[in-house]
Amino acid sequence: MAGLIRRNDIDEVRSRINLADVVGDYVSLKSAGVGSLKGLCPFHEERSPSFHVRPQVGFYHCFGCGEGGDVFTFLQKMDHVSFSEAVERMAARLGYELHYEDGGAATDHGNRARILAANQAASDFYVAQLSTPEAEPGRVFLGKRGFDISAAERFGIGFAPRGGALSKHLLSLGYTEEELVTAGLTGKGDRGESYDRFRSRLVWPIRDVTGQTLGFGARKLLDEDQGPKYLNTPETAVYHKSQVLYGLDLAKRDIARGRQVVVVEGYTDVMACHLAGVTTAVATCGTAFGVDHIKIVRRLIGDVDNADTTGTGEVIFTFDPDEAGQKAASRAFAEEQRFAAQTFVAVAPDGLDPCDLRLNKGDDAVRRLIKIRKPMFEFMVRRVLAGHDLETVEGRVSALRAAAPVVAGIRDQALSVGYVRNLAGWLGMDPDEVRSAVQAARKNVPASAPKLTQREAVEAEPQSPHVDEPSLTRLATDITTRTERDVLMAVLQHPELVGADLLAKALAIRFNEGSLAVVRDAAAVNLAHAESPDWLARVAAEVPTHFATLVNQLAVAPVPAREDKLPEYCRRIVSDFIDRDLLREKLELMGVMQRMDAAAEPDKYSQLNRDLVRVESERRALRED
Repeated sequence: MAGLIRRNDIDEVRSRINLADVVGDYVSLKSAGVGSLKGLCPFHEERSPSFHVRPQVGFYHCFGCGEGGDVFTFLQKMDHVSFSEAVERMAARLGYELHYEDGGAATDHGNRARILAANQAASDFYVAQLSTPEAEPGRVFLGKRGFDISAAERFGIGFAPRGGALSKHLLSLGYTEEELVTAGLTGKGDRGESYDRFRSRLVWPIRDVTGQTLGFGARKLLDEDQGPKYLNTPETAVYHKSQVLYGLDLAKRDIARGRQVVVVEGYTDVMACHLAGVTTAVATCGTAFGVDHIKIVRRLIGDVDNADTTGTGEVIFTFDPDEAGQKAASRAFAEEQRFAAQTFVAVAPDGLDPCDLRLNKGDDAVRRLIKIRKPMFEFMVRRVLAGHDLETVEGRVSALRAAAPVVAGIRDQALSVGYVRNLAGWLGMDPDEVRSAVQAARKNVPASAPKLTQREAVEAEPQSPHVDEPSLTRLATDITTRTERDVLMAVLQHPELVGADLLAKALAIRFNEGSLAVVRDAAAVNLAHAESPDWLARVAAEVPTHFATLVNQLAVAPVPAREDKLPEYCRRIVSDFIDRDLLREKLELMGVMQRMDAAAEPDKYSQLNRDLVRVESERRALRED
């Protein structure tokens, strides 16, 4: 195993990587001032963005839950990897060769890295097998559904041969049987013998937002295969079916750009949508669309809650018209309130799924299906009404009682009023009667999101800093404290703009605010590294653990200056701070001189006078600068 990664290499990778690009794989970021971006925090559930990223300084911080750090910290917490794995992943992204303290080469660190590497090797193997004679049934399957070889290549589709061909191949690459079982690529029989999990099946790689293969979905091809129609990788250290969406690696950019996501039901539906131009399509992997999927989607579309829920993004569900599809629609509707975005349902008039629709009617039909989608509430109201006989009074009354709670759950007041009118028209009833029924139902419907379970509530609640933990929000608002805060923000975020001379002088001044003084001390200790890539990391590591959150906040809080005025602002705020301290020193010197007898202590008086001249000279130089 290789030794520690050399410090210089860690610093080099940190300085070269763009934090916004890395975070942007998981969160949709928008401008929040000069050099600052913000989005929905990936570490806790929130309706308004409090997660700030400063690419220039390489730091992020959430003012809601207190999480913060650099690019390596982000990856460690987001993907549950070790520090070494985070550095190695970013080095690979840059094409940068790392060096180790013992002179060794890079090796895989930890179970997660080995699983990912084994999955990628398996994916390459499956892709190569698709062109073999044994894979003919797979190629026929794809062809019948309108997918050629280029489509298979685009989505990384492969073929799993019979027998133990995969395990034999991976064992030859140095993977152990235990590692293959842990990755979910092989299984163990009753007698302890190993076997390839996927055999004689088409295989789709399931990737995360960064393109790493987490697992596979495999489709049955042969009648003699007694397994299920679709077989997925079991739960592993990297694959959790409730937290992955197939096609997200291909769709994420367009989802974030267009603030739209289309949720379909299968791998071939995702393929059909993308090939038809609906490049925001994703699918769940053998499980219902749930809370964890919603968290992923909300972060990517920037699903921010506000008074006007229109224009906040679109989530479009496609469902099969069969019973399973209707159940899926009900489950999706149950979670609808977790979105601030508008939710829609797209169901083809003839009941075809996107794959069959493309095959039978072409790409335009798929695009048209998404365009003519219906609002989720209209879909659900009409579905409720379809279960009642509207030709009878009893049926209409029963339908009203069933549909009123659906309309009562609409957040947007204008939409709610419109649906009351529509429901009255669909039922042929008096609008006032319908309105009264909806108002009665509203008393029993949550105003925004459905109630969370106790566990969900704990996980979703922003974890504010400890009551005694220093925080920007708890600093006093007097002019002295505000000045010290602004100086530290400039010093920590833009030391190169402040300049070495001003930096040294500012950090030699005593701070009045206690918690800011601790940060100042940590910065002063690391002054020699002020323009190093790990400047902030060093300061954060230097302060007592209790103060790390404050360092993170100071590192990402927006600086109140336009980008073209930033250099001037940084030097001015620090210069004024130094000038203020020099003024204090001048006042003290003059007071001492006034109180002493110059004739009795001529040498001391002369020294005081020289000090006074020095102070005035420094103040003049500051102002000229």
